[in-house]
Amino acid sequence: MDVIHFPDDPRPATWRSPVLALGNFDGLHRGHVKIVERIGRGAIERGGTSVVLTFDPHPPRVLRPDKAPALLMTKAQKLDALARAGVQGAAVVRFTAEMSQWQPEAFVRTVLVEWLRVAEVWVGADFLFGRNRSGNFTLLKSLGAQYGFRAEKIDPIRYKEFVVSSTRVRRLVGEGRVDEAGALLGHHYVLDGLVVEGAKRGRELGFPTANLQTENELIPPHGVYATAMTVDGAVYPSVTNIGQRPTFGDQLATTIEAHLIGQTRDLYGKTVRLALVQRLRDERKFPDLEALQDQIAADVRRATRLFDRLSV
Repeated sequence: MDVIHFPDDPRPATWRSPVLALGNFDGLHRGHVKIVERIGRGAIERGGTSVVLTFDPHPPRVLRPDKAPALLMTKAQKLDALARAGVQGAAVVRFTAEMSQWQPEAFVRTVLVEWLRVAEVWVGADFLFGRNRSGNFTLLKSLGAQYGFRAEKIDPIRYKEFVVSSTRVRRLVGEGRVDEAGALLGHHYVLDGLVVEGAKRGRELGFPTANLQTENELIPPHGVYATAMTVDGAVYPSVTNIGQRPTFGDQLATTIEAHLIGQTRDLYGKTVRLALVQRLRDERKFPDLEALQDQIAADVRRATRLFDRLSV
């Protein structure tokens, strides 16, 4: 997938008649996937290129940084997910305070028409753009008629009784309801990161752990989770503690420690992916190490039964 940035890079000559999906695409949830699939079909119909336009940084970071939400994905995760979804090009717009003051027509003319020369633009039903979010789909469609591109929208996607949105997914992850978040996403919520050395307490307890250092912003609340860790392309069932290890009483910073079930591997220095499958319990302080060992063993048994059902 070709990736270009505004305003630094020109549009590649190989991008013919871009069929564009416009939005933030944080999490690449079920609704986003429907738009991505639609631009893929449109690109085939036109003999053009499927392109996603997104913003970096996330606009709320510029407009109201004190209220900006923690994101579901890093920029690298988002671009990787778009490429795996079959998108042929990504156009990343550097969002600035100056750009936030652009009138909707200025954005359309400068970015969509002059920079990308789009043939079609697809957005979600609630997409707003331009100064004070004054531009809506009706205006986008009108500007498309003026500048010579087609504008269409995708209706909201519902999963069971819920409208799927990044905001709802963030709330579920923030509450530890990672299984429900995964249902709305259409995939597990994941943390990517580097395995670093820890205190080696898990090894002493008979349950060695990989300590994950991640750049992901949204970490689920403290607790024990059934997880799946991807290492060198292979997926292993695991149990992960997110928290401060209160039984030991000496850890103030939050750690992410994953125990690979049935595996003893040296993972130091490896980049891994940790998928959050289901919350098992709260983190709590135990009276002694034996009680903690018994609970970890019970957590492993519970996670194993879960993975037997899910074929992880």
